[in-house]
Amino acid sequence: MDQPAGQAKPQGVVPQKEANMSIEQFIDNEVKSNDVVLFMKGTPQFPQCGFSGQVVQILDHVGVGYKGLNVLESAELRNGIKEYSNWPTIPQLYVKGEFVGGCDIIREMFQAGELQQLFVDKGVTVNAAASA
Repeated sequence: MDQPAGQAKPQGVVPQKEANMSIEQFIDNEVKSNDVVLFMKGTPQFPQCGFSGQVVQILDHVGVGYKGLNVLESAELRNGIKEYSNWPTIPQLYVKGEFVGGCDIIREMFQAGELQQLFVDKGVTVNAAASA
């Protein structure tokens, strides 16, 4: 059994600087092109961590549309979002390109009515409040 010479070997990890630049560009694009983005463990339909699940429940309760990005699908994304925000934990919520916070901050803002007001102030449509 001959093995063809010169076959391309599977590539390893992309050089670190290139990887950081590309993931940073991806994150920046997602944050800036979507009104509300949640970097989370799992998906909005199937959260894979209690903290991510709490934020999903809050956003669903408020009735705001959002894009959920699963950081468990990519170590590059999981590490990249922490560097992008300079925040060590997941989940992370962004509204109109601005980092709002993680689970504890989102929960406290929601309980105080501040999260709902933030969406109003930023011009984000909230379905629950629309049927008044």
